[in-house]
Amino acid sequence: MDTLPSTYNTIAWLATMALLLLSLCLRRHRHLNCPPGPKPWPIIGNLNLIGPLPHRSIHKLSQKYGEIMQLKFGSNYVVFASSVEMANVFLKTQDINFACRPKTAAGKYTTYNYSDMTWSSYGPYWRQARKMCRMVLFNPKRIESYEYIRVEETKSLLKSVFESAGKEIRLKDMLSTVSLNVISRMVLGKRYLDESEDSVVSPDEFKKMLDELFVLNGVLNIGDAIPWIDFMDLQGYVKRMKAVSKKFDRFLEHVLDEHNERRRADGEGFVAMDMVDLLLQVADDPTLEVKIERHGVKAFTQDLLAGGTESSSTIVEWTISELLKNPDKFQKATEELDRIIGKNRWVQEQDMPNLPYIRAIIVEAMRLHPVSPMLVPRKACEDCKVDGYDIPEGTHVFVNVWTIGRDPKLWDNPEDFCPERFMGKEVDIEGRDFRLLPFGAGRRMCPGYNLGIKVVEGTLANLLQGFNWKLPNTMTKDDLNMEEIYGLTTPKKIPLFTVAQPRLPLEMYRF
Repeated sequence: MDTLPSTYNTIAWLATMALLLLSLCLRRHRHLNCPPGPKPWPIIGNLNLIGPLPHRSIHKLSQKYGEIMQLKFGSNYVVFASSVEMANVFLKTQDINFACRPKTAAGKYTTYNYSDMTWSSYGPYWRQARKMCRMVLFNPKRIESYEYIRVEETKSLLKSVFESAGKEIRLKDMLSTVSLNVISRMVLGKRYLDESEDSVVSPDEFKKMLDELFVLNGVLNIGDAIPWIDFMDLQGYVKRMKAVSKKFDRFLEHVLDEHNERRRADGEGFVAMDMVDLLLQVADDPTLEVKIERHGVKAFTQDLLAGGTESSSTIVEWTISELLKNPDKFQKATEELDRIIGKNRWVQEQDMPNLPYIRAIIVEAMRLHPVSPMLVPRKACEDCKVDGYDIPEGTHVFVNVWTIGRDPKLWDNPEDFCPERFMGKEVDIEGRDFRLLPFGAGRRMCPGYNLGIKVVEGTLANLLQGFNWKLPNTMTKDDLNMEEIYGLTTPKKIPLFTVAQPRLPLEMYRF
């Protein structure tokens, strides 16, 4: 008979303690010297100020509140850095204190409970994974050894474009295919996604899975901000995360089973042929500080496939879109190719240092259209001060490279597409020049950036070398939509449709 009153008393006690702790936290925060920002609403904080393109919402707010600004998303305090100086502090000066990652539903449900490079916690497991990427997967010798794959797949892309000459094509589809084929051959050892009877997933379905993965890893999930309503999944994001994770897991299980079978069949004569082979070898190393389990190998494999596919195709699509809006820049690029390469061969990777205008075009496109406009969020590992402001442990931190790329103090006419601004200058996109951070900086910088830029340069240079590009039908450059979709990457909202015409002698297209 006493059970019910006892239960009520327990609930009342827990509720009182929760309110007391919340009150103490709020009182402590009121006594801190926090960065400026708009006053938060109860429960939702400042979520009402964030639109469907968060980087643009934050950009607008930063014009009012300054280069370092604090908002509150539900129960989470979030700081935004919107200048070179603040980016330098968070990504370099105090990099180690902001190398942690917030716990999100995306990290939990789509990366095997934070087992990949992107969302794993800063610590021994992450440091071991970072070393593995640097020393094993992305060392310069290994990247060079895969050049033949990049060449073959680029030729396959050029052949597809040639066969579609004069017809309207959706460029992103072709770009995604070449990126996916390049990365799948390097990571998985073959084109797993070619149509065949034993295919685990079709190419179109796999591309949809990748798109879904990137969108869901960049969404503002209400449950992350207000944990006590997380179970309701108001936006349906968690349901979608679980669904796409289940599809990926089925595919990755098949991949690992195939690789392990070959390892057993080859016995002592086994030689690693691709990155999954290398991952499995590392996982077998008994001297590892932290053992990499099977789910960890799957998480890293998914990281490699997704990161190597979406970012490069997105950059190339934005770049060609900007060139179509700026035909004078297109003509200058063609003139450089004719002068340096001629019209009797294709562009090779070793040609790129001799094509400064093509490289400047790519950098300018990444300035205006950064793949990750606010980088992946970080979290303060402990209390600290930044620019005289208190940043408590657990504060989430975003570096808004979209705003930095439009800072009039750094760039003349920042909204204009002007590759000439980089001509005759040393351009660093490897995390040392905080005006340009397409791959991030510091400990959490994208480990595969050097591979990604090779794919982008080779793809773009040869598409410009081989074809004249124009918009379809009566469409003009002013009709070209340049809106984006926000996610972990930021692709065009409306994919680019264009028409290609061969510009080299016909014998050059006999692959």
